[in-house]
Amino acid sequence: METEKTNIEYKSLRKVEGKSADFRSLAETCVCLANAQGGLVFIGIEDENKTPPQGQKVDQELVNDVLARLRSLTDSVGLGDARIETHTNGGQYFQFQVLPSSRTIATTSTGKIFLRVQDKCYPISGEEVTRLAAEKNAFQWELVDVKSAGLPDVPSAHIHRFLKDIRQSTRVKDHVKEKDDLELLAHYNLVSGAHLTNLGVLWLGTPYMRSRIAYPLTVQYIVYDQYGEKIRKESWHDYALNPKELIQAIEQEATELKYYYEFPQGLFRKRINQYAPEVVRELLVNAIAHKKYTISGDIFIEVHPDRIEVSNPGSLPIGISKDNILHQRHRRNPQIIRIFHDLGLMEGEGSGYDLIYELDSKDNKPFPEVISEFDTTKVVQGSEILDENVVFLLEFIAKHHSLSQKQFIALGMIAREKKLLGTELTAKLQLSGEDRLRSYVSKLVEEKILVTRGRKKGTEYLINPLLIQSSASNVEPSLKTIELHRLKALIEEDLKTYPESKFREIQGRIPDVREKDLRKALYALVEEGTFEHTPDKAHRRYWLAKKNRK
Repeated sequence: METEKTNIEYKSLRKVEGKSADFRSLAETCVCLANAQGGLVFIGIEDENKTPPQGQKVDQELVNDVLARLRSLTDSVGLGDARIETHTNGGQYFQFQVLPSSRTIATTSTGKIFLRVQDKCYPISGEEVTRLAAEKNAFQWELVDVKSAGLPDVPSAHIHRFLKDIRQSTRVKDHVKEKDDLELLAHYNLVSGAHLTNLGVLWLGTPYMRSRIAYPLTVQYIVYDQYGEKIRKESWHDYALNPKELIQAIEQEATELKYYYEFPQGLFRKRINQYAPEVVRELLVNAIAHKKYTISGDIFIEVHPDRIEVSNPGSLPIGISKDNILHQRHRRNPQIIRIFHDLGLMEGEGSGYDLIYELDSKDNKPFPEVISEFDTTKVVQGSEILDENVVFLLEFIAKHHSLSQKQFIALGMIAREKKLLGTELTAKLQLSGEDRLRSYVSKLVEEKILVTRGRKKGTEYLINPLLIQSSASNVEPSLKTIELHRLKALIEEDLKTYPESKFREIQGRIPDVREKDLRKALYALVEEGTFEHTPDKAHRRYWLAKKNRK
């Protein structure tokens, strides 16, 4: 049985019978699913193992009562017929479908609104209600029939090309490839009866058909010089290409995105792209896949000397922000995403930013900045290599250790910062708790790629100095990694030379040390009685205590 995810929910039979029954929370779950893209609810499944208890029996009268109660506790929530199933262990359970509320906002009978984001329900209120209402048409745009676009009017070459690509894809299961042509088009929601859907027009239609949908896919590619002046512009406004062809055309024309740096590496020279091709592909695919097709606007690809900016119409979906984009999953155009994935144009659902973070870590590039406003989303990717020696160090580690994507992302974050507290790394990885951090760093510590200092929330992670020596990567030493007792000794020596100094003056003479580490060491020295200070806070000065003067 499938694991619980965005459109599947498992509930114990205790949820709907006996003293522990809680129909109101179950109704909220149905509202969540309806306001997203619908889903399936399984009742009688124990969440721990996704199986019903052996010998469990489900009465049809209970099933009817559950659906009746849920319909009375919700508004604008469509529930499909429920059916009782028997598991291989002999236990029974029942399931029913929650239909997406395509035109209205689903609510509980008390007026509460919820939305499903990944596998959790979130309450919606205030401004988010307006956003949800605006999203409703966007969610179902792909599946809307286009009465003016009949399947017989589509060029057969367009259909054959799509079917060939699908059947040759290694990502498509054999039982899907074995469908006949019409079944396969319906499987991907490109057709509805004798007509194309909006999605079908996008992939299979003629330029005229595409020009008639609201709003067609259009792209502008603009290059700027160091003064912000436009020096080149390309546009795709003729609707001649489907999404796959459009991506390939942009990649071919975007010569500025193929530039690279060269660095000496022994007898050879190492090339590092300003933008890894996979990063460019993910940015383009994300812009097309997450565009809101119910509002007017072009996708913009703006190339500056030090960065690329890719923007598309539509804000980030509700529940997704720049602070959780690595882990939260909420699809605006799920059918487009499915085709992109099956054709090998993108990574698995929700893994695009993971790939970008991994590649940026390997090339020691800035991580992408996501800027979301009410009607547009922009992603800014810098081209600068922060430290070329860190690139060689990470390359050395990759050659000698087999690391997962998650481990490499964490390693890249630590390498660029020199040292990170566990709490800081947890925040940068957008994790909800430090327990989840273990899957990112445990192997790195076990294989002595990282070393740690401190305990629990005070744990610090650093690149193993012995590994840096072995790699011969010339990573410059930094006071950022200085141990606490050495930092305290350094501050003590500083105040011997410059007594009665303010904190900022001390910081100015030891600039490489992080402010929080410097304050921690200074306060510890005061607490130990090594230093004394003036009573005021704003302009406090420090000096060696009399007992420590020599």
